[in-house]
Amino acid sequence: MDKILLSSSLSFLITYMSIPIIITVAEWKKLYDSPGPRKLHNTPIPSLGGLGIFAGLALAILLFVPFMSAPEFQYFFASMLVIFFLGMKDDILVLTPIKKLLGQFIAAFIIMQKGGIKIHSMYGFFGFNELPEIMSVPFTIFTIIVIVNSFNLIDGVDGLAATLGIITTAAFGLFFYSAGDLPYALLGFITTGSLLGFLIFNQAPARIFMGDTGSLLLGLVNAILVIHFISSATKPLAPIQLETSAAIGFSILMVPLFDTLRVFSLRVLKGRSPLSPDQKHLHHLLLDLGFSHTAVTYTLAAANVLFILLAFVLQGLGTTFSILILVGVACLGTWFLLYIRRVHQERKNPQMGIPTINMDKIQAFRKKGVILPEDN
Repeated sequence: MDKILLSSSLSFLITYMSIPIIITVAEWKKLYDSPGPRKLHNTPIPSLGGLGIFAGLALAILLFVPFMSAPEFQYFFASMLVIFFLGMKDDILVLTPIKKLLGQFIAAFIIMQKGGIKIHSMYGFFGFNELPEIMSVPFTIFTIIVIVNSFNLIDGVDGLAATLGIITTAAFGLFFYSAGDLPYALLGFITTGSLLGFLIFNQAPARIFMGDTGSLLLGLVNAILVIHFISSATKPLAPIQLETSAAIGFSILMVPLFDTLRVFSLRVLKGRSPLSPDQKHLHHLLLDLGFSHTAVTYTLAAANVLFILLAFVLQGLGTTFSILILVGVACLGTWFLLYIRRVHQERKNPQMGIPTINMDKIQAFRKKGVILPEDN
């Protein structure tokens, strides 16, 4: 426990002390995230907060994680460096989606191939268990990339990504500490400490954003933690056994994961790139209802905690039914938000419910000789 307290306190202090310096340098060099049509802020705000998060995270890992007993952490650190420089370049110069995906693929390959973070089984989901290598490798890389991007995409409201990250990393850290898995417990709580130090400056109204540097790094850490959690909690001799660890792991990342998979699916169904931007995220729905940034953050954080509790309640139903119920509840909640938003918008603008007449289409029909009711 002493090691966890010291390491998380150090990561907190390093991040907390570095953020004001980063803000000053960003203002001096004019390294801002400027307002725009898709931005929710009205003034330029520094977006290099991920630099402070990485500083606290990196130093605490190097000082406290026992690399001799957990050699895979040297590869985790290497992948974090890849993501760090990828995010920094995107925050300063802006990268194309293909280049970002390539960097994420390299980081995912490192932690899978060298760090041993691999999905070997579906853990009974729809009756599937062990995966052949030809399926395990691409599925693992796909999962890591989706989780990495989920925190990047949810980072649209002051304090949201950091608050959700605190919940997820603290939950994983608590499990690994209880199971006696010190290196992974340290990784979880060190990340929690860094995020707490950052969140002080990121609460609404935010003085700094974590940017892609922070959100991609947060996603990578969570990908490592959740895959290791799912596999370690199902081992026959595990100190803490969770038969539905896949469902519980999914629930811990429920809000960012569900939101990402939902918007990706909507974009693909409309024939668009899954990486194309829009304003269909859960935080956009809540903002449209008049929620403040703080209210959005607290609402989605509370929802994530409730999903975790629900997953534990559903353990007796098995992995498949647990995940289906979790997804069903999430879909029902999203449908309710969409319905309430529609009612809210129609009350603000009653004309929205009245179909508009497209005169161009009417003229086109008339040119083809079609007799419309109003022509009689």
